Amino acid sequence: MNRKENYVHECFRVLFANRRTVKRVFLVFAVVALLLPLLLKQTFEINAEVIVQSKKLSQSDGNSALLQESDKFVPPTLSDMETESTILRSPALIRETIAQLRAEGRYDVPPTLLQRFVLTPLRTGVVNPLREHLVNPLRTWMGLEVDPVRDTELDNLTEDAIKYLTVETLPGSNVVSVSYATPDPQLGTLLVQRLLDNYLRNRQDLQSNELPETFYEQKKLHYQTRISDLEQTRLAMLQDIGSSDPREEITFRLNAINTEEQALNQYRDRLLQGSQWLAYLKTSLAAARNASVRDYAFPFTFTTTNDNENVAFEDREVRQLGQQLSNQLLAYNNDLSVFQPGSEQMLVQREQIAKSRQQFLKVVANRIQEREKDLAVVQGVIEQKTQRIADYKARVHQLQQTQSQSRQLDTEIDALHKAFFTYTQRFEEARGERQLSAEQSNARVLSAPYEPTEPAFPRPGLIIPFGLLTGLLLAIALVYLREFFDRRFKHPAQITQQLDLPVLLVLNDHAPVLGNPHRRWSLPRLAHWVRN
Repeated sequence: MNRKENYVHECFRVLFANRRTVKRVFLVFAVVALLLPLLLKQTFEINAEVIVQSKKLSQSDGNSALLQESDKFVPPTLSDMETESTILRSPALIRETIAQLRAEGRYDVPPTLLQRFVLTPLRTGVVNPLREHLVNPLRTWMGLEVDPVRDTELDNLTEDAIKYLTVETLPGSNVVSVSYATPDPQLGTLLVQRLLDNYLRNRQDLQSNELPETFYEQKKLHYQTRISDLEQTRLAMLQDIGSSDPREEITFRLNAINTEEQALNQYRDRLLQGSQWLAYLKTSLAAARNASVRDYAFPFTFTTTNDNENVAFEDREVRQLGQQLSNQLLAYNNDLSVFQPGSEQMLVQREQIAKSRQQFLKVVANRIQEREKDLAVVQGVIEQKTQRIADYKARVHQLQQTQSQSRQLDTEIDALHKAFFTYTQRFEEARGERQLSAEQSNARVLSAPYEPTEPAFPRPGLIIPFGLLTGLLLAIALVYLREFFDRRFKHPAQITQQLDLPVLLVLNDHAPVLGNPHRRWSLPRLAHWVRN
């Protein structure tokens, strides 16, 4: 037999010789492995994941606070992910979360005996008797400040939560893994969910350089008041001048001035023309009055021409009298060649000519007087239109000044409207970010926590097999350890090897091996198997 076969023989010999010890140690570990899943406290593991999509680089300042695109987003680095993990596992955030749940009456964890009587007060505001009757009087006697009463129960709950909360960044990714071990799956799920909500909100506050919501509200109200004042000023100014739209009225007034100036020019031309004709008629009338009886030649026929319609209107009375006078002069001149100038017939004709002449000159004088009245009316119309044009120009000047002031007010009002719109929009966005900070953040909950149905610890499927295997290996190790320290001879070969003496005789125990007298699958049979 070679050396390897001897080692195997020796191994089995040792195990067979110590089979009772192996069985007992194995059975002890088997019992422990079976009882551990029943005795150990169940722990449920709540898992969640948060993905950080980008990092916000704020570039806005006091001058660019109203710009909509003032921030940039870049991919997060490894240090940024460590910062996110630090924010998520910060004690202040966990304490705030537990305090909120306690205030809502949804986080009621009874303290342990150690926490109740040694480390913490019984409840909020009730001091530990040891601290109340020993520590505080001793500190007062030594002149030290007495510790104030604190809600140490919240501190202990925070420490326990930190102890069982695991936050780590998944290698090579922008995902933060959150794991929380708790015996109450419902309470643990609620804690992790609220913790993620507070993390997203606090992260938004930490990494945002947005101005406070109250600032936007104050600025919005300020601009609203300013716009209202300017609108009232503009309305009062328009009411003072009695106009609703200066620009439109200026256009209307300028058109009216243009029309009036055209009419004024026509009346001035008419006045100039009438004045010249009136002077001519007066001169001609004076010459006609000083002329002799036989001279008749009045150089004006009193014909009016309408330039627009190209129609001439002649004075019939003047025409008839002129024609009658002409006929009388013609008859007088004809009779003068026959009769003596001093004859009765000639005297009668001269008297008739004088009457006709006097009547004609009277009519001409009336026509000249009518023209004087007409020129006076034209002069009055010219003065009236001149005054009207001056009033229009003064009104236009007033409207232009008002329009200039109104344009300045409109420019300022438009600027205030833009600022008011921007601050109103920012105020609504800030208020919306307060309400939906998680949705507007560049971090998202990748995997929301859910209440597990099976405990993460203990796991019978792992504890029992590994416990049995551990018991078997430990039993074998104990047997070999015992064999190593046992110096007694176990077989004849050891005598020859150790003492260098020959073995003359070996006496074997020929006692018959008794079987297990008990029936199968019974406790007495198991006890007999363990003893033997």
